[in-house]
Amino acid sequence: MNLEKSIKNAYQESVDGTRRGDSFAEVKKIKAYIKNAKRIIVPNWNKAKIDVVNQVLKDFELKKAEHLEFHTNSCDLTRMPALSKAIMALDISSADLVIARGRLGVPGSGSMLVIIDNKGRLLSATISPAHVIHGKSVQDAVRDEITAALERIGFSKE
Repeated sequence: MNLEKSIKNAYQESVDGTRRGDSFAEVKKIKAYIKNAKRIIVPNWNKAKIDVVNQVLKDFELKKAEHLEFHTNSCDLTRMPALSKAIMALDISSADLVIARGRLGVPGSGSMLVIIDNKGRLLSATISPAHVIHGKSVQDAVRDEITAALERIGFSKE
């Protein structure tokens, strides 16, 4: 069963009232989709973030991401800037996978890192407190977020 069938089956279970949470098979489909992604992009204007993301992807033995360098300031005008950035990147690229990081919500809400598929569906995400709370460098925060986003769906460093 591929990811599409897995999603359709989960929808049907929800309609039927038989859905009892995520299954290992569903998690495996998400992992397989990420492992098989041919083109991964990271949209932002900061090369340091892409370097950190690529180091973590390498640590997890995943394909290197491309830097999609474009201005994402307009995303900060939306309710969920990180997700808006990911979807905007998907709209202007032919990516199989987008890894985007931005503000979670309103100013002061912290940050969110999202991993979406080529249809804009969330595969994984993580959130962090505002920088003034955690005090980490941007690089350390991004490293922790991408690591957590991958580990929460069963990836482990080899």
